[in-house]
Amino acid sequence: MAGIFDYLKWRGDIDFNASPFNPVDNIIFSQLAYLTLDGIVPSPGQKEGISIDLAVRVYNEKIKEPGFKMSSIFKEDHDLIRALGASRRFGDCQLFGYVNHVDVDREIQFAAVCIYTSDGYSFVAFRGTDCSIVGWKEDFNMCFKDVIPSQTEAVKYLEKMAPVIRGRLRIGGHSKGGNLAVYASANCSNRIKRRIKTIYCNDAPGFNENVLSGKGFKEIKDRIIFFAPQSSIIGMFMDHGADTTVVKSGENGLMQHNLYSWNVTHNDLVRAEKSTEGSRFVNKTLRGWLENLDNEKREQFIEALYHIIVLADVKSTAEFETSWLSIAGRVLKSLGSVEESKRKVIKDSMKELFLCAGRNIEALIKQEEK
Repeated sequence: MAGIFDYLKWRGDIDFNASPFNPVDNIIFSQLAYLTLDGIVPSPGQKEGISIDLAVRVYNEKIKEPGFKMSSIFKEDHDLIRALGASRRFGDCQLFGYVNHVDVDREIQFAAVCIYTSDGYSFVAFRGTDCSIVGWKEDFNMCFKDVIPSQTEAVKYLEKMAPVIRGRLRIGGHSKGGNLAVYASANCSNRIKRRIKTIYCNDAPGFNENVLSGKGFKEIKDRIIFFAPQSSIIGMFMDHGADTTVVKSGENGLMQHNLYSWNVTHNDLVRAEKSTEGSRFVNKTLRGWLENLDNEKREQFIEALYHIIVLADVKSTAEFETSWLSIAGRVLKSLGSVEESKRKVIKDSMKELFLCAGRNIEALIKQEEK
């Protein structure tokens, strides 16, 4: 099936006025937010933006500099920005307002960029979780906190950028970035809310009831489009308060979270009738598990797990892919060195998770037998 790069071959030579903005453009811009563009794209205080075409040329010069490294999470990202720069549809799009901020002490990982398109709109793209351990820790903090630092930063960013952005707004992001897109839209001023046309939430974790029942969320709910692949796991984490549009992916399991795997047409994402049994099982299990843990127990579990990972000197989630056996040994060694209270919290919480999973497996088997 076709993906993002096929779409660029089909629609790369057609501007947004001839072929209107569509959900595939949304995932492209949401993916673009993952690129490290420090020193290339102007920050919020600067007046001028930079076209994607020029940004690529600056990047090509920078990679020749000794010690320069433009990091990214996805191996396809470098090819993506080059393909965007070479296309008529995206090459002239202006990038501006770039921020990239990681603070271990505050447990925050936040990045965003604005993209002006030729149809008179601007897309505000929030980055999802990067490879940093603190980034994933912040995600897990959603289990027990009403607001995490990145959500607060997202609101501040939108409030700061909206006055200097021309035209109406599209807001979006992938993974945690989708969560930030919804949260910022729900909590910005009414003046900005009125300018928002669509909020794209791409396989993102949801919110607790305090957010979903809030006045701000209700005001923007009908503008949220929530996409999730058939075997979504990240997108099944907590409630979204919006209907799910299921899309097809060329990968299996957790790899479906990768936007490069999503199937596309000339102007849309390929829809699926429903999510898989496995995705619904994960959804039911995670929600049941969280319901059985109060906020205090959730916090104790996350903090204890994070403490062990820090003791194991794990710096990045990428290490799990390249050195998982070594990391497993370090984590087990760290587990033995922490106090008994932390070990008990992890043991009890994992026991509850397995019990919840067992109940759901039994229910799933009985349903299939019928």
